[in-house]
Amino acid sequence: MAARLKRSGLIGEVSAEFAGTMILILFGCGVVAQVVAGGALTNPPGGLGNHDSIAWAWGLGVTLGVYVAARLSGAHLNPAVTVALAAFKGFPWKHVGPYVVAQIAGAFVAALIVRWNYSEALAKADPTHTIKTQGVFSTLPANGNTNLPVTEWGALRDQIIGTAILLLLIFAVTDLLGTPPGANLAPFIVGLIVVAIGMAWGTNAGYAINPARDLGPRLASFLTGYGGAWRDQYGNFYFWVPIVGPLIGGLLGAGLYKLLIGRYLPTAEPEPAGRVPVPDES
Repeated sequence: MAARLKRSGLIGEVSAEFAGTMILILFGCGVVAQVVAGGALTNPPGGLGNHDSIAWAWGLGVTLGVYVAARLSGAHLNPAVTVALAAFKGFPWKHVGPYVVAQIAGAFVAALIVRWNYSEALAKADPTHTIKTQGVFSTLPANGNTNLPVTEWGALRDQIIGTAILLLLIFAVTDLLGTPPGANLAPFIVGLIVVAIGMAWGTNAGYAINPARDLGPRLASFLTGYGGAWRDQYGNFYFWVPIVGPLIGGLLGAGLYKLLIGRYLPTAEPEPAGRVPVPDES
């Protein structure tokens, strides 16, 4: 196994990032298509899920994507994670670009599959492919709700905070010097983190918290008929918000973990005499 992993090298790592991110988006965009497009056609409308089912499916998508990719690449599945690991955990900066490209590509391909599979429902619910169903693929301020006047700057704030929470918690549950989950449960816990963020921080900007999750599907929707994919419901260019916000927030959250927790944890060195029981050799 070790020899095979060594031979796979960067190609194997980016392949895993592509596959893991594809799994994430298949479940994530898939559930939004079911709720938004399919649900619009039920009687009464809204019969195929709600915000909570969306949050759970996104979290489970993260869990399953991590299980797919973790052995080969560490399962970043998110450029904000990759950049934060390079800044604070020694991940090679020269691998950041290939990882990010693979993540965006995986998200793009998955979104194309969702677009194809739900083409009938999307065409029936929104024949001209407008902002009404753009949220199936990419995020919008206030999820496209004009009754909540969130601007792109308010959404940027939201994305910085949400991704900072995400990275702080990812660093916590994967730090072997802390109290990481045992029995290979870390992917499940990371998925629960995403569920919690979705339930607590989903109103202002749809909790993209991942540039690849937003950019890949946004590009896929644009190429398949959503001409307004790069703009929000007010006509402003919005696509940059879920890219810039998570990158800033990821660095902030990882830095806060290192500042507040990481530097105070015990090292892997032997404990000083008197700190642990010593076998009685008498």
